[in-house]
Amino acid sequence: MTFADVWRRHDFRAVSRRIASKTPADVRRALGRPRGSVDLEDLQALLSPAASPYLEDMAQASHQYTLERFGPTMRLYAPLYLSNVCANVCTYCGFSAHNKIRRKVLTDAEILAEARVLRGHGFDSVLLVTGETGRVGRDYLAGSLRLLRPHFSGLWIEVQPLPEEDYGALALEGLSAVLVYQETYDAGAYARHHLSGPKADMAWRLETPDRVGRAGMKKIGLGALFGLSDWRADAWFTGLHLRHVETVHWRTRTSISFPRLRPHEGEEIPVTPFGERDLVQAACAFRLLSPETELSLSTRESEAFRNQALRLGFTSMSAGSRTNPGGYASAPDSLEQFAIDDNRSPAEVAAFLRTQGYEPVWKDWDSTYDGFAGRGGARRAAAQALAS
Repeated sequence: MTFADVWRRHDFRAVSRRIASKTPADVRRALGRPRGSVDLEDLQALLSPAASPYLEDMAQASHQYTLERFGPTMRLYAPLYLSNVCANVCTYCGFSAHNKIRRKVLTDAEILAEARVLRGHGFDSVLLVTGETGRVGRDYLAGSLRLLRPHFSGLWIEVQPLPEEDYGALALEGLSAVLVYQETYDAGAYARHHLSGPKADMAWRLETPDRVGRAGMKKIGLGALFGLSDWRADAWFTGLHLRHVETVHWRTRTSISFPRLRPHEGEEIPVTPFGERDLVQAACAFRLLSPETELSLSTRESEAFRNQALRLGFTSMSAGSRTNPGGYASAPDSLEQFAIDDNRSPAEVAAFLRTQGYEPVWKDWDSTYDGFAGRGGARRAAAQALAS
């Protein structure tokens, strides 16, 4: 059974109504559960309007659970955009095929130039991002992984959904994690915002984490793009998806991100309200649901908000992000996929974390985890080549 089968059992509007009907007693019951015992019914209560007066209680519990599991650490990461070429027409994305922009696919030399900048900042893991197109399919991604593997302990991708065999092949090239955001679990909203292209196939996207899990990937990242539909119901369906992955693909680590709609190239679209307080409520609810999952906070959010929110259950933050191909080394002013809000450098973010008693962590795991460090002196030689 795939998650698409699980998803079809639930009506989005009915879930939205059920969340809205939750009472303060339901919230108190959820907060009284022992660690690791919060279920999906409790998650509805924690995401409900009735939970708003209990947000401080949720935040304290979330902070405590996170310290117990992860300690006072914060992993820092950055995306490396390989391409802005995309075959999809999506209403909310600067890379949408209907936007008349200059398209770019990085060459090997340009990829290494981006890697040199990121290594210079201290990053030892990197997230590779592309638009969704066959031009940057399995072969291109495999070549990029081979190029970058000597320089980074961890390589992730956030690209178009792929067949299971492609994920297996990319894992052999050093890929360790796949992030795939459903955007929205509301079928009506999904159709309104994904007008054409392969991304319009909602079921194929829903089943992607299952294909990733069967391929034996080390980590699967989930999330919704909050603002496309009722955020409370989208968050609950994300929790349903998380619980499915944790149960079926239990050998694989998980992460959750909370992206909000940001300004982008093209026409602006109506946005369902999802404010900073809502983001805090969603993050705390997920920490209580799953003390083991990683929670990520991106540079979409402001410096002031991130400085306050870092203690609320998050375990990773992006820093110094550029959301366009070549944005670090050669094209800082070219089109971005979306606008970022926290423009601090990685060093500035790390310095602030230290003032708060947190240790910045620049990698997801050591290269010894998958045996790469033992392959002669390849990694040391590659690091010296980048630095030269």
